[in-house]
Amino acid sequence: MTAHTMLHPSAARSADPLLKKSPPSSDHDADDNDDRGRRSYRSSSRQPSPLPSTSSSSLHARIPSPFSADGSLDPERPMAPRRTRTTTSGSSGLRNRSPTQSAAAARAEARRKYTYAAFFLVVSLVSFTVQTELASYIQHDLGWDKAYCMLYLTHGSWIFLWPLQLAVLRLRRRDQPWPRFWQSHMRTIRGLALVVETRDTRAASAGHGLLEYGHSPWPYMAKTTVFVTTSLTVAGLSWYLAVSMTTPSDLTAIYNCSAFFAYAFSVPLLKERLRADKMLAVAVAIVGVLVVAYGDGGDSSSSSSSSSNPADGDLPNPATRLAGNLIIGAGSILYGLYEVLYKRFACPPDGTDATKGVIFANTFGSLIGAFTLFVLWIPLPILHMLGWETFVVPTGETAWLLALSVLMNMMFSGSFLVLISLTSPVLSSVAALLTIFIVAIVDWFLTGTPLGAAAVVGGMLIIGAFGMLSWSTWREMNEEERRKQVDLSADEDEDD
Repeated sequence: MTAHTMLHPSAARSADPLLKKSPPSSDHDADDNDDRGRRSYRSSSRQPSPLPSTSSSSLHARIPSPFSADGSLDPERPMAPRRTRTTTSGSSGLRNRSPTQSAAAARAEARRKYTYAAFFLVVSLVSFTVQTELASYIQHDLGWDKAYCMLYLTHGSWIFLWPLQLAVLRLRRRDQPWPRFWQSHMRTIRGLALVVETRDTRAASAGHGLLEYGHSPWPYMAKTTVFVTTSLTVAGLSWYLAVSMTTPSDLTAIYNCSAFFAYAFSVPLLKERLRADKMLAVAVAIVGVLVVAYGDGGDSSSSSSSSSNPADGDLPNPATRLAGNLIIGAGSILYGLYEVLYKRFACPPDGTDATKGVIFANTFGSLIGAFTLFVLWIPLPILHMLGWETFVVPTGETAWLLALSVLMNMMFSGSFLVLISLTSPVLSSVAALLTIFIVAIVDWFLTGTPLGAAAVVGGMLIIGAFGMLSWSTWREMNEEERRKQVDLSADEDEDD
């Protein structure tokens, strides 16, 4: 189209210009235009545009026809590219694939997701076991029994998750200039935060609007960090409050019922369907915990219990025990709620790339650590002045073992956040119950005390429940893949 030729949409085929040069109706009209110092479209003195003229015939001439002279399709002639509808979803380009290719890509992504989940599950189990043994030794044998201070240090250590992750990512992209690497990483984090806020994988896509026009997700992330961290901290404190008020068996059994509450909260908050196999798996896991806690007559103790636990034969009175059970019950509910709140408000939705899910999980873990360090230090001087927990700086063996325990907790917590993000709060909760059996086995090797029948039976029940829940989750994932395959096929039919 030339600079002075404007086509009306309805006249696109004929290429008739809306404004076309025509000879002046009279010499008077031409003189009048010249006197006013303007050039009329009717004036023949207007210079032609230096751009080449473009008409519908020339456009068609540039695109070779795939048909021969007799009207049949000639395979030797190239076909003009077909106009396809693009998509801005997180699965870029899926609509340009066949249903078979789309299903294969979805299965590959699912395998990658669950490979990551399996790796972080192993890391979380090992790190939690080491952290539990270290915390027990620090509290019982070294006498540094500072419940809130240990909670503050362990949760505050999460602030290092993002810097460590950044260092790993930088090592993988050493050849990239730092300014470009930093800009790309921050754009990824900001885009994922927008996806989390909107629950729409298209929010960070190019041209969608939110990322391009400067919408900030950080006020939302700040509010989410506050209420998720508060739920986590109160749940953790309930353990330390109840540990001297009730028995170790009650403490273990009630607190680990958080798996049930995680499933209960998942139904209204995550819109998770009630499935008989999942409910059965959660029930079997809780039965396994009860068998471990009470199977040997209720005198078993967890190695992670505090030194202030009542000794055998010195049980608390019924009123105190009831109060302790109510406190730890509230903590169990809050811990299940924390897991679901984190999944609902701080994790990217389904369909997000697994690697990006890992990146954002560690980033949000750092936000929890930052809030803990900069806000939750306030109770420390209050507890010290009231004499409820006198602050003492750890030294010597206590100091370096405490540092190692804090490091193990950071590894466990980061892995656990990733596990929830990639799978579900219910599966992650039941997976965490495996540590009960693993800690018992480690105690057997360290102390020489053999496992009781209740520990073995309860451990087998927990392992079986985890296997059932994993199978149920895998079936649910396959059903979701089939639904996506149908949706993609429908989209491609629409494009055709």
